Amino acid sequence: MPTLELLAAALGIACVWCNARERIEGWPLAIASAALYLAVFWEARLYAYMGLQGVFIVLSASGWYEWLHGGADRGPLRITRTTGRQWLTLAALGIAGSAGLAVLLARTTDAAMPLTDSIASVASVLAQWMMTRKLIEHWMLWIVINVVSIGLFLSQALYPTAAQYAVLLGLAIAGHRHWTRTWQRPDASS
Repeated sequence: MPTLELLAAALGIACVWCNARERIEGWPLAIASAALYLAVFWEARLYAYMGLQGVFIVLSASGWYEWLHGGADRGPLRITRTTGRQWLTLAALGIAGSAGLAVLLARTTDAAMPLTDSIASVASVLAQWMMTRKLIEHWMLWIVINVVSIGLFLSQALYPTAAQYAVLLGLAIAGHRHWTRTWQRPDASS
C-alpha cells in the first residue's frame, strides 16, 4: 500500500498547488488523488476519510465546471468573500454533520478515531465546497484541517500522508496569500 499512498499524496500536492494558483488543472488531479485514497483509507480503517474521497470526486467535478462556467454570463468564477449567512449555515452543518458522523462511526465500525476523523472529514467537505465557489476563506479552514489531519495520520502511521498534509499546510498558506492578492486587485478577472 505505501506505493499507492505515495502516488495519491503526490497527486494531492499537485492538485493543491494548481488550486492555490487558480489553475483549472487542479480539478482532474483532485479526482485522481481521491480515487487512490479510497483504497488507502479503507486499509487504515479511517472510514470517514474514505467516504470523504467519494464526496471529493463529486465536488471536484463540480468545481471544475463552476470555475469555468459559474461566473457572470456563464464565464469564469471570480474569488469572493464568504457571507455571514453562509458562515452560519456552514457552522451548523459542520457541528451537526460531525456529531452525527462520529456517533455513526463509533456505533457501527471499528474506526480508529471516530470523532477526530468525523470533524476533519466534515470540515473538509465544507472547505472543498467553499473552494468550488472560490470563497477566499476556505484556505483558512484548510489550514486548521491540515494541522488536525497531520496529527491524525501520524497516529495511524500514515507517514507519507502526514508529510503530504504538512506540504498542503504550506500550500494553503501560500494559496491564501495568492487569492487575497488576486481578490484585492481591482482588475482581477479570475
